[in-house]
Amino acid sequence: MGSPFKDHHHPPHHHPHSLARKLIPWTFYAMLPLVLFRLYFYPNPLYHATSPILSSSSSSSSSSSVSSSTPLLEEEPSCDYTNGKWVRDKRGPLYNDSTCGTIKQGQNCIAHGRPDMGYLYWRWKPKHCKLPRFEPSTFLQLLRNKHIAFVGDSMARNQLESLLCMLSSASVPNLVYRDGEDNKFRRWYFDSHNITISVYWSPFLVKGVEKSNTGPNHNQLYLDQVDERWAADMNGIDLIVLSIGHWFLHPAVYYEGDQVLGCHYCPGLNHTEIGFYDVLRKAIKTTLKALADRKGRANSNGIYSFVTTFSPAHFEGDWDKFGACPKTEPYNKGEKTLEGMDAEIRQIEVEEVEAARKNSIQLEKFRLEALDVTNLSSMRPDGHPGPYMHPFPFANGVAERVQNDCVHWCLPGPVDTWNEILLEIIKKWEDESKTEE
Repeated sequence: MGSPFKDHHHPPHHHPHSLARKLIPWTFYAMLPLVLFRLYFYPNPLYHATSPILSSSSSSSSSSSVSSSTPLLEEEPSCDYTNGKWVRDKRGPLYNDSTCGTIKQGQNCIAHGRPDMGYLYWRWKPKHCKLPRFEPSTFLQLLRNKHIAFVGDSMARNQLESLLCMLSSASVPNLVYRDGEDNKFRRWYFDSHNITISVYWSPFLVKGVEKSNTGPNHNQLYLDQVDERWAADMNGIDLIVLSIGHWFLHPAVYYEGDQVLGCHYCPGLNHTEIGFYDVLRKAIKTTLKALADRKGRANSNGIYSFVTTFSPAHFEGDWDKFGACPKTEPYNKGEKTLEGMDAEIRQIEVEEVEAARKNSIQLEKFRLEALDVTNLSSMRPDGHPGPYMHPFPFANGVAERVQNDCVHWCLPGPVDTWNEILLEIIKKWEDESKTEE
């Protein structure tokens, strides 16, 4: 398979199933979406920072417990990054809050006074191979003249901001575009290598109407239509990273064409409750088919595509109480079992990537891989902001209510490992392309 990358200039742009598994308590379905919604949109009115333009910156499984290392098809990576353990690393991260200006306030744990620094000194060690430290210059060279897009929910944004910080140690990105509430759509430009990196808010990847205070209190998803807010720019995108999952826990009504398929957690509505697992599968299938159809054509410039698998939350108590995610070290290998919803969602994502690769095997310009980070992420309960989503939350003692983020990741933090694996897969693909030429 030849490389889908052809050098072309990208100047800065100024536009842009069944019933839910009974093993998972309904109370969990009811509360976690609320937590996610509040964490994303209402972190705290006292600390809701403004965001001026920066000149420089910064088939569902029948089992609720599945293996975390499902193999992909014949083009699997030479390294199985899913099987490994976290080991101590004296070197620490490539960046910090003073060297990177794109860290979202809610993930800026160091600046917000998190007292323990041990979570910064770990690296992921695969069992049978090495995972090199991220090399910003290598990434920039490989992606010269390209447009990279992160598309999905706030975990996509978390991974994007990690990448920007890692790259900023070698080249400074300039924010050239932003739009939407909470800067849901943004674009940066690296003059040094003519690289554009964008983030698109699309929590379902398919067309969706999000719930609002002035409209329905549930989401509406159209499972047979890709979200054109990002897909309309597909022709100009060379590498895309897709990341969804958490928003499918929210109450929703599902459509296919003009027909209502059913809903998830919709008491009071005259629709059949079908859960969200099959819906998630359908959304991924629709998205990957659209990518293959539009970017795998002979006259297309091609695309490198990744699906970042589900990133587990680590709530150990009420989200608004002290000690919701109190761990300060990773789990040891074997101490944490990937199961339940986390395993189910990851399995769906991996299976749909496998199916899409099989269906597009004849498309020389379409590369696809599951960036399988669920297991390694599940072993890092220490990597979340927790109460340090806000500056110095205990400056005046421990309050009765303490808001915690046990979903997103501190920057720097474990999410940086996702981009280390991303780079290694890109390097592998580029080496394969050179061999085939």
